[in-house]
Parts: sequence; C-alpha cells; structure tokens
Amino acid sequence: MKKILTIMAAALLCAACGTQKESEKVNIQKQTVQLESDLMTPEALWAMSRIGAYQASPDGKHIVFQMGYYSVEENRSHQVLWMMNADGSEQKQLTEDAENETDAQWLDDETIAFLRGGEIWKMNLAGSARKQLSETEGKVESFMFSPDRKKVLVLQSIDFNEIIQKNPEDLPKAQGRLITDLMYRHWDHYVESIQHPFVLDLASGEEFDILEGEPYECPMEPFGGIEQLAWSPDSKFIAFTCRCMTGIDYSISTDSDIFLYDVESRDMNKTKNLCKNCGEFDVVPDGGYVDSPDNTCNPTKTLKNQYINQHDDVKDYNVGYDFNPKFSPDGRYVAWLSMKRDGYEADRQRLCIYDLKENTKTYVTESFDSSVDDFCWAPDSYTLYYIAVWHATENLYSTNLKGEVKQLTNEWADFGSLQMLNDKQILAERHSFTEPADLYVVTPGDSIADTKVAQITEVNKDILDQLAVPSIEQRWVKTTDGLDMLYWVIQPPHFDPSKKYPTILFCEGGPQSAVSQFWSYRWNFMIMASQGYVVIAPNRRGVPGFGQEWLEEISGDWTGQCMKDYLSAIDDAAENLPYVDKDRMGAVGASFGGFSVYYLAGHHDKRFKCFIAHDGAFNLESMYTETEENWFSNWEYDDAYWNKDQTERARKTYENSPHRFVDKWDTPILCIHGEKDYRICATQGMSAFNAARMRGIEAELLLFPDENHWVLKPQNGILWQRTFFNWLDKWLKTN
Repeated sequence: MKKILTIMAAALLCAACGTQKESEKVNIQKQTVQLESDLMTPEALWAMSRIGAYQASPDGKHIVFQMGYYSVEENRSHQVLWMMNADGSEQKQLTEDAENETDAQWLDDETIAFLRGGEIWKMNLAGSARKQLSETEGKVESFMFSPDRKKVLVLQSIDFNEIIQKNPEDLPKAQGRLITDLMYRHWDHYVESIQHPFVLDLASGEEFDILEGEPYECPMEPFGGIEQLAWSPDSKFIAFTCRCMTGIDYSISTDSDIFLYDVESRDMNKTKNLCKNCGEFDVVPDGGYVDSPDNTCNPTKTLKNQYINQHDDVKDYNVGYDFNPKFSPDGRYVAWLSMKRDGYEADRQRLCIYDLKENTKTYVTESFDSSVDDFCWAPDSYTLYYIAVWHATENLYSTNLKGEVKQLTNEWADFGSLQMLNDKQILAERHSFTEPADLYVVTPGDSIADTKVAQITEVNKDILDQLAVPSIEQRWVKTTDGLDMLYWVIQPPHFDPSKKYPTILFCEGGPQSAVSQFWSYRWNFMIMASQGYVVIAPNRRGVPGFGQEWLEEISGDWTGQCMKDYLSAIDDAAENLPYVDKDRMGAVGASFGGFSVYYLAGHHDKRFKCFIAHDGAFNLESMYTETEENWFSNWEYDDAYWNKDQTERARKTYENSPHRFVDKWDTPILCIHGEKDYRICATQGMSAFNAARMRGIEAELLLFPDENHWVLKPQNGILWQRTFFNWLDKWLKTN
C-alpha cells in the first residue's frame, strides 16, 4: 500500500490508452482550453498534459521526454515524445501520428531509441530517419541499451502457469481458473504471465533470457520496470532485481536481492547475489542460514529478523527489499535502495553501496532518518545525489562514500525523480500542491543557499495562467501525547479570512505514505480548495519525513495514536482558525485513508457532517486473507485473526476493526471502490455501503468495474470528481 516511488505512477499512464486498432485511433494532441472561471474544475484537471520519462543526451545538450495527452471524449491517452535543448529552448514534438511512442533513450548525441508498437525504433533529433531495430512480434515492453550499444536488454512477458493451471484443451471456452497456491493475482490482474529480461545482440539478432527456466519475475510486480536493472559501464555485466520466490513464499516475504549477471559467460552459476554475503559464516545457530553452493544463500524458514539485528556476523545478509541498482560511472560500485527487515514494505529505504573490487557493502545515508526515494551517481563515482521526504517536502540531498549527508534544496515542493544532466548539473522532475510536474535543472552548491534551481518546461502554462491559486500554510499542533505534528492548511482561491468555509479533513493512505507537496489527478488539493473548501492535511503518526520512530508507531496500532492525531489537527483548525466552519466539516481518504474514514465514522463524536471513503479496508479479518501481498497484513496486524494465542497488538487490531462499530455510525457516507482492486478488494467497500444502508444511514456507492486501487481512465476520473464534490456539496454547502 505504500507508494514505492512517485515515478512509478508514470509507468501506469498508458492504462487509459485503450485497445483501438491503428486505423481507428484518434491522434490525441495537447488540449487548448478556455476556462469559464479561474477556478480549477475536473475538466480542466483532465485537460492537462502530463510529463513522463525523460533523459539527457550523453553530451548534455539535449533532453528527450515523454508527454501524455488525455481525451475525455475518447476515454484514453496518447503518449508522445518531445525534444528540447538542455536550457528548455527549441521544444519540439517528435511523435506525429496516433501511435504511442514511449521509453525514449539516447543511442548517441544525435540518435534517439524509443518504443513503438511493442518494437524498438530509432530516429534522429528532428524525429525523422526512423528505423525499426527489433523484430519480436510486438513483445517488447521496455528496453535498455548497453553502453557500447551492441546489445539491448529487453523486458518481455512469458507464460507462467505454475500456480494457475491451464484448462484442458477440449474445453477451449472454459473460463474457470484452477489455482494451487497464493499470488495467483497481483494488484489488478491474474498472474498468468511474468516478465523476464532478455538480452538481444543487435549484430547477430540472437536473443537469450537471463532467467531462462526460472519461475521468478524480473522486474518485480506490480510497479517495477526497467529501473530495476542496470548495465555495467563496460557492458559486460547486468545488475538486476529479483525475489527468488513464488506462491505462498512470495506472498509473505519482501526479500528481494540484487544479482550480478555475467553477460559474456551466460553462466547462471557465476551470477552473484550482492545482498547476501555468505562468506563470513557457514551456519547460523538454530538453523538460521545454510550456505548454498550456488551463492544464492537461501534463508531457511526459521530465520528471524531479530537475529540479524543482534549479530554482527550476519550483517551482510539482508532479508528486506533490495531494488533499483545503478553502477557508478567508473564501474567499481553498484548502488541500490535497501530495506533491512523482511515483510515490512515501509521500512526505511537506505542507500547501499557495494564495492565490486573489495566485495564489501556500506550504507551511506545512515545519518538521515528517512527514506531515499530516488538517486543518481555524480561523475566522480564518489558523490551521490538523492531525493527524500523530510517535514512534508521532498527535497534534494547529497551523500558520498563516507556517508556524509548534505541537504541541497529546501523548497515547498516535491522532487519526483532525478538524473545527471552533465558533469555539474542535475535534471529533475518537480511538482507541488499547485503545480503539476515539470522539468528543472538543479546546479548543486555547497549549501542550500548556493544551490540553483531553474525551471525549463511549462507544459501546462496555458491552463495554469487561467487559474487562481490556493494559499498554502504549514501549522504545528501538539498531539495528545505531547509531541509536535505538522499539518498543511490549503485555503480556497480568493480567500477571505473573514468568511467561514466548509472544511475537509484529508486522511492519507499507505499507511506509511508522505503527506508532502504531491500533485494528484484524483486527490488534488488545488481542485478541492477551488471548490470552496479548506483542506486540513495532517502528517499523522505513520507518515515518513519525521523520523523512523514516528513512522513505525502506526504498525499494530491503526486505531490508536494516528486516529488521535487526525482529531488533534481538525480540532486545532476548528478552534483556532476563525475561517474554518466547525459545523460544516467532512472527512475523506483512500486506501488506509479510507480505512481511517470508516473508523472515524464510529468515533468522531459528531465532528463531521459527511464522509467519503475510497478503496478503504472495512473488515480487517476478511482483509487479512483477501489481500494478495500477505506480508503487509502480517506486519501491520502482527498475527492471523484465527490464532487463539495472538499477540496483544493483533488482538487490539481486530477488536478495533471499523466494521465492529457500525452500530455507532450516524453520518452520511459515500463509498467508492474499483472491482479490479486486488489490494483491498471491492467487497470491503460494498460491505461498508450495505452496512450503512441497513443501519438507515444515507449512503451512496460508486463502483468502477474496470478500475483498480486507482482511477486511471479519463471518463471514470471525471465521474469520480463530480461524485466526490456532489456529495460534499450536498452535506457541507446546503442547509
């Protein structure tokens, strides 16, 4: 449930692209919009262009980037490629027809490779001299060229029927699925195929699967992409991310590793696991580990995270998430993001460095008490730049091989991804509550004051120039246990402090997701404020950016201090902000935020006049076995509901599940859910709605048969926004 990386969402933009045949496709282009007022509307939001992936040329003179244009009428998007100079000048669209073109990368300073129709193509800077480079019958899903440009790493899906059995050949129309183990579906689809990385030799046309015969996915579902693999600078090795598990083992573990594959030998026996250095021991007491001859060092099921935390002799044996490797420019080091504990998807993401010469591993952000979200190497192979959330903003930092951390920017904004533009500058995507994503050039200095940040794209300037901007404030409040909590206050455009405004309490999802300066095309604070609402967005217990202790207090305590934190924020606003109308307040949220709404509905003491819950957990006992990633509930709930000797944390969790307090519900509620949501199944939303109506409470249910945990299709997005505000207006703006 935690958002792994902001940039992961960009990979899902094509979900709304549709399935039209080429001859039927409409060439969707940038929308020209003349607004009737200066207030943000759902239609204006969906008219905006969306920047996706981007990459600087090797000489740092040009940037190619992906743009998504959306059509509500066509109910799909069109992904196109643009090119510009490094200073943002001479911007030009390279895609001319209705076909989607994505995944652009540079072959040299004058040539761009890209994905079109499931094949790799190339073109020049003008977008001409186009040539198809691969012949795979449209199977290429993503790619990455080797530095010497002789080979290309290609992601393709292969049949995977280990868990979902094939139906008999004499029953070709049978739609049933015979399932033999867990992880038979993930996020929004049944797992009947998995991705594998293939290496394609461009000269010979030969192609081979580096995980041939293995039932393991690479990259990892549901959000992993080509960023989970990397070429060494000499093109001889590939570092890749893999969790070598299937079925129930996969569903209860987050233990992925970084492997080093020898491209020239193609010998899997020479593939080295960089996360599990077994050279220092043979057997850990009590059957903890057994050193295996194939260097995979598989853990036995008796291993406990506590043993690793307490014994230095196994400190190089990491059992949590390890992903997104990147080689240093000189090829000596591999860096990646690493979590320490197995089964904890929201553990602190540390920046790990592996020295290939010395076979040693170090962590270089240990002095920074928050997670690293994205990073890149500086040309000196000594410095690394990274982005991370602290005190509700996602800013830019640097560290080095000694672990000396320095903050470089301090803006009320979020940097979403970064890469080197040239030897001295960083190319980054940035957004905020009032600004959708654009590209920026950052020139790092010795301090925050010396660092320069320059915007080089303004892809939605024509729309933004027509809109009045909400005011944003930070406010700190004492929590019920005496700590300081930050919450955002978003005020409507044309704000008049002498007036009273209806007010929304925003409940964040995750539960360990940041309430930072995000820009969303659904949970958008600018459009909420533009509809005349004050938004209160607390950084309650469980969100990152306030230290690991603050973040971890929510695990096993979903209905404790974090719920008190919500109420501390909204009570402070109602009592101390004279423009907040305490008689017209609502609470809204999605995922864990939806769970929060369902819980608050039975515990709000008549603070709120209405609720909206999207894709929220309602019954934690059923949620425990319904969700597909079972490590999540194992960690957050602490134990299975059927165990009679369950821990105190687990007992408290299940006893305080929202469904147990429906008898105290007394307030209108809107429930929203996607039927392809396999993270929190739609039965949770249906059950909450049914319970409300059976209690005689006014309620509505908005179901999306074709959406997952998010809402991705344009017309569904418009329907979501209209339903959302119609419900709020009904209860908070009318007598």
